[in-house]
Amino acid sequence: MSRFKVIEAQYFGDYKLKIVFEDNHCVVVDFEPFFLKKPHSCYNEYYDLKRFQEFRIENGNVVWGDSWDLIFNPKNLYYNDLFAIFE
Repeated sequence: MSRFKVIEAQYFGDYKLKIVFEDNHCVVVDFEPFFLKKPHSCYNEYYDLKRFQEFRIENGNVVWGDSWDLIFNPKNLYYNDLFAIFE
């Protein structure tokens, strides 16, 4: 078992997802601060709420886009720290 493997994700309003991991850890992650602090042409389209809600789970990851245009390290999601990769 990998505790960082995402097994479920639900839209939780605004730019938030409620994410459940394989060890049953549950966290609500707010992605809006990431979009505002790290704008990028590759994923700006997902700042549109309708597009943001088009996520899915693949191979234990929360992903957006056909080619995984936007993906976050599940460990960062687990600890609710989207900026860890930039520090």
